[in-house]
Amino acid sequence: MNERTAARGRGQEQQLSRPGVRMRMPRGGRLFLATCLGSLAVLVLYYQSIGKPEPSVGTGSRPEKSRRSPLQTLYSGDQQLQLLADQKSLQGRRELLEQACLSHTKKRRLLSPEDLKHLIVDDKHSLIYCYVPKVACTNWKRVIMVLTSDGRYTEPLAIPANEAHVAGNLRTLSEFSVPQINRRLRSYLKFVFVREPFERLVSAYRNKFTLSYNTAFHKRYGTKIIRRHRTQPDPEALKKGNDVTFQEFVQYLVDPRTQREEPFNEHWESVQSLCHPCLIHYDVVGKYETLEPDAHAVLSLAGVEDMLQFPTSGKSTRTDGNMAARYFKHISPYYQKRLFNLYRMDFLLFNYSTPEYLRT
Repeated sequence: MNERTAARGRGQEQQLSRPGVRMRMPRGGRLFLATCLGSLAVLVLYYQSIGKPEPSVGTGSRPEKSRRSPLQTLYSGDQQLQLLADQKSLQGRRELLEQACLSHTKKRRLLSPEDLKHLIVDDKHSLIYCYVPKVACTNWKRVIMVLTSDGRYTEPLAIPANEAHVAGNLRTLSEFSVPQINRRLRSYLKFVFVREPFERLVSAYRNKFTLSYNTAFHKRYGTKIIRRHRTQPDPEALKKGNDVTFQEFVQYLVDPRTQREEPFNEHWESVQSLCHPCLIHYDVVGKYETLEPDAHAVLSLAGVEDMLQFPTSGKSTRTDGNMAARYFKHISPYYQKRLFNLYRMDFLLFNYSTPEYLRT
């Protein structure tokens, strides 16, 4: 990486805030109060400490002097790395994302703990991963469970999928104090994996509304969708909500009432809203379409490519670039345009072209 690109990564700044608490304080305590407030609304410096990295946080052991952190390895430009070509591709994605953020986002805002709930932390290997449902996140969670388990888990695919999603099995950035959050954001390698937005959306629909075992989604969302968007629904459909069509799902997504009532479910929420890529500087942007080499690059940067591999079997690694086209064939141009507007920023930020099949 050239010095100008590295400087851009180092120079990004963002603020993180937590809700303040009002209290009465004697005059002598004003300086103390000001200090406390300063820690609650703190400036997060998005520079990469390559020359003098901070030691790992929270591992309970002394840092290894000879071991480079993933962040150091990425920005060192080490010619001995096997992934030099892959690194150039990842660098290009970072630059495109930065340019898109500058072009298409005008307002910067404070991050809150709520914004950080999708960022999983691996203190042992200095990694932060923002998980995006329907982008191989089950397997990524399995991998991080192996990395952080101290030997309890050794094989990612041996971990049941439902166990990988249990709250509490992995720590998220929102669980730390503001100073601890800032240290990790400065010194850990931050990565996210994305997918063509409509392919991801269709995958979410197929998984949550066409499979018989997802009764919780059928009850929670299916019954509401059918009640609002189906003419003369039969009582069985209103009760079970297990036969939602893709057209009804699209109508639900673009209905203004939907997001007024509650946020989108994470399975169809935009990556921009889940991971805040214009507020958090991601060092690696992997893509579902190139999942295996991109995952290998991350594991190599973490120095663990010899101890485990990213799972290559299972449905999460299969992709069909024409899947969305088949589903959108029956969606009117009016709804196609409205749906595209919902996910427009994901297309722009991650350099996905407008699908040719759209009739907008």
